[in-house]
Amino acid sequence: MKFIDEAVIYVKAGNGGNGCVSFRREKFIPRGGPDGGDGGKGGDVVIAGKQSLTNLSDFQYKRIYRAEKGKNGAKKNKRGRDGKDVIISVPLGTTIYDEKNGAPLCDITRNQETFIVARGGKGGKGNVHFATPTHRTPFEYEHGKEGEEKHLRLVLKILADVGIVGLPNVGKSTLISRLTDANPKIGDYPFTTITPSLGVLQGDNKTFVVADIPGIIEGASKGKGLGFNFLKHIERTRMMLWVLDASSANIEKDYYTLSKELCLYNTRMLRKKRIVVLNKIDLVARTVWNQWKHYFSKKDEATIMVSALHGWGIENLKREIEKQATDERT
Repeated sequence: MKFIDEAVIYVKAGNGGNGCVSFRREKFIPRGGPDGGDGGKGGDVVIAGKQSLTNLSDFQYKRIYRAEKGKNGAKKNKRGRDGKDVIISVPLGTTIYDEKNGAPLCDITRNQETFIVARGGKGGKGNVHFATPTHRTPFEYEHGKEGEEKHLRLVLKILADVGIVGLPNVGKSTLISRLTDANPKIGDYPFTTITPSLGVLQGDNKTFVVADIPGIIEGASKGKGLGFNFLKHIERTRMMLWVLDASSANIEKDYYTLSKELCLYNTRMLRKKRIVVLNKIDLVARTVWNQWKHYFSKKDEATIMVSALHGWGIENLKREIEKQATDERT
């Protein structure tokens, strides 16, 4: 199934039912007076969080949602039935925007959390409400009010504690498979990851959700590559893993490319806690990766050396993640 993280839908709440014009007609009760009931309220359109959903693919096929109209009032002061609500289920982490003005309406982050995005119209009053001592046979009544209608933009931002970023082919997929229960596609070529991957890291005292996104390349902020489109999925993370290839010919340039592109996307990305992960240390001499570890320590970067392929340093990385992720937010 294709991963979809944005969708536009149309929602229409139900109109209210009309009030009724009716007069009491019973044997032995002449001129019984008005008894027209009120119309029912139109159904609402409700957004609800559903933990089992992972993306917005359902909205590829259904984009129009209409709630039921309220029923009209009836004689004998019978109120019309309210229209049924429409419940739209979305994955946790979905933000709903009004497409017309771009205003955020709600942010769904908890299972079964609900929010009314379009309210049903109020039912109209029946003629019983218009009777007065001098106006005993009213034919007046109210039409039901129109239900709200909107075009909504749904944007999914995955909920995760730790986000993994890096240039293509630095071993992010192998790393998340070592850290968590995730089973992403792994290959020895760039852009193996083309959609975000999620996994659960089991620490000594706590579990963490880890998200891996497609590789970021230089010029991503101008639309190149895939990773920039998915950076929104790590906006909510508490901390990040910046993965670098220890066998790269220019690690320093890779580091600054990653820093620059993250900053161009959102400067807050650089204020998140992070660990610099030098991967593929099995491909270089110990003196080389020790040199780079010293280089990053001078920049006050927490640095862990690993070989995701062989599992070297993974336990050290898990401990550092747990240490930093459980610290109070800065």
